[in-house]
Amino acid sequence: MDQVILPTGDRLTRDDKAIVIWLAGARRVLSTSLFNGGCREDLGCLFNYCEVHGKEDERCMMRAATYKGHLRMLAEDLGLDPRTATGLSTAAKMKYAQLQSEFHEDFSVTAIATGGIDVNGSRPGDLGLWHEKDGIPYPIEPGTINILVFIDACLEEAALARALVTVTEAKTAALQEVLAPSCYSRGLATGSGTDGTVIVSNREAPVSLTDAGQHSKLGEYLGRVVKNTVKEALVAENGFDAYACSSILRRIGRFGIDEGSLWELYCSLGRPGGWSRDAFRHRLEALDRDRDLLALAPVYAHILDLLDWNLIGPEQAAVMAGDLLKRRAGSGFEGTCPRQAGSGDGTGGRADSTFLVPVLKASSNREAAEKLVDCFARFLIGRLLGLL
Repeated sequence: MDQVILPTGDRLTRDDKAIVIWLAGARRVLSTSLFNGGCREDLGCLFNYCEVHGKEDERCMMRAATYKGHLRMLAEDLGLDPRTATGLSTAAKMKYAQLQSEFHEDFSVTAIATGGIDVNGSRPGDLGLWHEKDGIPYPIEPGTINILVFIDACLEEAALARALVTVTEAKTAALQEVLAPSCYSRGLATGSGTDGTVIVSNREAPVSLTDAGQHSKLGEYLGRVVKNTVKEALVAENGFDAYACSSILRRIGRFGIDEGSLWELYCSLGRPGGWSRDAFRHRLEALDRDRDLLALAPVYAHILDLLDWNLIGPEQAAVMAGDLLKRRAGSGFEGTCPRQAGSGDGTGGRADSTFLVPVLKASSNREAAEKLVDCFARFLIGRLLGLL
């Protein structure tokens, strides 16, 4: 079991089952937990529990009728007094938890984060997956970012509430910087539907702070430490390749471009070259790591985002997208739709495999975005065929 004394003097223990922090003195705690959550000054410990510990199928199962009751049972299993404990749970592994501390002149900030976003990433306004009746929720997919923050300074309740805003914004910034997609829409994720946060202020600290906004030094340290810790936790849990860092399809996939849709498009073009599905997959896997396209994909995705956000119109988007692809494709690119290539050697004659130039006409930004998604998919097929 790992044991660490935090800058606040609080004691952290960690094993595969849970992280438990034993508070060393008077603390003001703001917690999003349903179990002894809210703003409290009577807590003695808090925890982050791994729901899949010891389970071969790694399924999260409710042990009580409500999540609040479930958390209470977890606290009891950990040997904690349920009257003075609060906690969170997650499918993320405790061994991948990340801890960072930074010190300013008269205060410190420590963040501990566990994270997984690959199956439950979402953004505000996405389709909700459950409702509740009498406090009983329907199950949802696991995928949670839990953040524990310890501030070695005394903060009043209002400052703690502002700190929660800064911490949440820092988490969102971390997800933006790994280009984590929403699993429920075509936007970038800002968090997951099950994220939890606990912020602990040391009431015994010699310094009192009133502002945790981004213009304050406390806000600066909160933002930096939390953002960096969350990014490290996401990579530790799921690996660098799990996000958009090294995959074209992960960078553009939130718009519906994946192996399946590209295979369907390839088949609709008459399967030039006569590739089997396995041969197609093998070529696509190699293309997916192309360094040039890795730089291109997020730029193209941002054009689609600008359309979705109504910041540009169809004509401007078409010009931007066309210029971007032409610079990568050279003389083989003349528009958005590849003609059906010959079936002899998989490439076809150059004259038969150039791109046509349809005029992008769309009644809405959404329709224009769908056409530009198809354009990029056809561009990828052209690259697979060696035409561009």
